[in-house]
Amino acid sequence: MQISPDLVVYWRWGSFGLNATIFFSWVIIILIAAGSWLVTRRLRTGVHISKWQNVLEIIVSVIQQQLAKIIKRNPNRLIPFVGTLFLFIGVSNVLSFVPGFHAPTGSLSTTAALAITVFLAVPVYGISEIGTLNYLRNYIQPTFIMLPFNIIGEISRTLALAVRLFGNVMSGSMIGAILLTVAPVIFPVLMHLLGLLTGIVQAYIFAVLATVYIAAGMQMQTKR
Repeated sequence: MQISPDLVVYWRWGSFGLNATIFFSWVIIILIAAGSWLVTRRLRTGVHISKWQNVLEIIVSVIQQQLAKIIKRNPNRLIPFVGTLFLFIGVSNVLSFVPGFHAPTGSLSTTAALAITVFLAVPVYGISEIGTLNYLRNYIQPTFIMLPFNIIGEISRTLALAVRLFGNVMSGSMIGAILLTVAPVIFPVLMHLLGLLTGIVQAYIFAVLATVYIAAGMQMQTKR
């Protein structure tokens, strides 16, 4: 049993190696892109819409409602970014129970990359919402002494975001493999159902935390 999909190498040429993390990351990207194209190529308005369009509208509506509760403003700007994070992590975790599939989220390099995108998205959304100077002033609130602590806080929460997702996915996969080895007749169905639930929950938690961080960067902190 491999701890990380980084260790599963399918092809190597010189210093370059195609491991399971890279391969299945592209598989998920292609699946999401193809599925999005198939669902959205014939969008309709009115009563008579396809079942897939109905499912898509429900997903987008739920994401929109969750974002609106967190940021307390029009959430449409965040839907493409946060929704993509949720779908990528959710699909990756759900497909991890397909035989032969190695979830990219079980690799620290993948979760670190996702966390870095959130780290970069915070100033992008923040500056576009309140301006460069107002965003930078948040780092010296409530006093200039807090500047290094606020910077450390930005870095530490990014690290925690990456490690939390990686640890949960990796530990879940290892525990499931151990239980299936000990009792292969009793646990398979239960572990698959539990794994599907926890996989979606992990995607939801990551998306919510990303939204919270971005929402905080879009607010102006007043000096007390």
